[in-house]
Amino acid sequence: MGTSVAVGTQAETFNYGVVRQFTIATIIWGIVGMAVGVLIAAQLIWPELNFNTPWFSYGRLRPLHTNAVIFAFGGSALFATSYYVVQRTSQVRLFSDKLAAFTFWGWQAVIVGAVISLPLGYTSSKEYAELEWPLDILIALVWISYAVVFFGTIVKRRVKHIYVANWFFGAYILTVSVLHIFNNLEMPFSWFKSYSAYAGVQDAMVQWWYGHNAVGFFLTTSFLGMMYYFVPKQAERPIYSYRLSIVHFWALAFTYMWAGPHHLLYTSLPDWTQTLGMALSLILLAPSWGGMINGIMTLSGAWYKLRTDPILKFLIVALSFYGMSTFEGSMMAIRTVNALSHYTDWTVGHVHSGALGWVAMITFGSLYYLIPRLYGRTSMAYPKLIELHFWIATLGVVLYIAAMWIAGVMQGLMWRATAPDGTLTYSFVEGVKATYPFYVIRFIGGVMYLSGICLMAFNMWATIRGQVKVNPAVPLETADPVHGHQPAGAAA
Repeated sequence: MGTSVAVGTQAETFNYGVVRQFTIATIIWGIVGMAVGVLIAAQLIWPELNFNTPWFSYGRLRPLHTNAVIFAFGGSALFATSYYVVQRTSQVRLFSDKLAAFTFWGWQAVIVGAVISLPLGYTSSKEYAELEWPLDILIALVWISYAVVFFGTIVKRRVKHIYVANWFFGAYILTVSVLHIFNNLEMPFSWFKSYSAYAGVQDAMVQWWYGHNAVGFFLTTSFLGMMYYFVPKQAERPIYSYRLSIVHFWALAFTYMWAGPHHLLYTSLPDWTQTLGMALSLILLAPSWGGMINGIMTLSGAWYKLRTDPILKFLIVALSFYGMSTFEGSMMAIRTVNALSHYTDWTVGHVHSGALGWVAMITFGSLYYLIPRLYGRTSMAYPKLIELHFWIATLGVVLYIAAMWIAGVMQGLMWRATAPDGTLTYSFVEGVKATYPFYVIRFIGGVMYLSGICLMAFNMWATIRGQVKVNPAVPLETADPVHGHQPAGAAA
């Protein structure tokens, strides 16, 4: 289960077993989630691919795709990296091995439940919260156990300082707990059906308070915890500015909570609430870019490493997509821009520049760093495949989002175009027909991205199975001042 690691004159056995389990689950669920995404992208080109079967219809597979990529792939990656980072930076074993094991098997049970229930049509119909009440309860139990393991490890740490990555992981764990519980307050009607405790505009407001902060905390703050550990580690440089990381943390945590109403512009939500959501979304750009700058500037004096280090390429390109996506999100929250972009494929492009460009790329880079260390290897089995994966993934996501941006702006302009007599210039079907070529380009980009993670799965399998282990007496990592304590020499 564990690997002996030297810490000063003492040795501490870390629980790497659960980290390995979540790492493997991340890659498996990533392939499943992205394969479903490629299938539904293909259905928009060739509708016959639903096979006239309700289980394979777009409306049922689309929530399966989002849940698989966000919660199965992204969630498993967060469990793996947070458990690894909190042990490394606290220099103690996880608080409870049994609870950690429960979080793994419980989370996998949730995912399997989603794989079964969503294609069968059992859904609460809430975005990113489609699962019905029995699975919601299991999620809550797993998440509370996760919090106990994580914060329990922090409490028993041997190092006085709490490294900033743990602040980000901790904030995401606490916030997602509150979001999940309050958005899923519901009245069970049967084992497979429930009704929300909220109604009308209140239901919409609570849903998008949850929905946007699922993006803000589950897909942003949490992965910034990854960034603050793995970018300095791979670059072998202290974080650019420790002071900026603290300002970044508090500003981001405060501002994100208020941005949800920008999903409900031009609705029956009170005008002042819409305006507040728009204003805070614009303010959100500052702390978001603060984090991006802090990560990228960590390479100051070490930019030459990007020429030869594909893992750093993943990490830095991920930060670039993070900066681009947060800028785009703030702009799309402006009423006049939203009037053009909402309900179009521009939104789909924006979501995937964040999900594929930021979340998945930072995950790939972090896991490429982790896998050899978890299995006592000197490196990944095929380092050149990491480089190939990087270029396939980068080109795939660029094709994807560029196609969706162009399609989205075109759709928005066609839908609002009017003739001199006030009638619509284009029918809806004409808009769909004009979008068709861009769906083909999106599909190609998706296939490329899926191919990249399949390469990663092969490389991981070869690494685990094919290489000779390093000397187990030699520590895989030693405690260092960059991550174990207050960062030495960090610019402030």
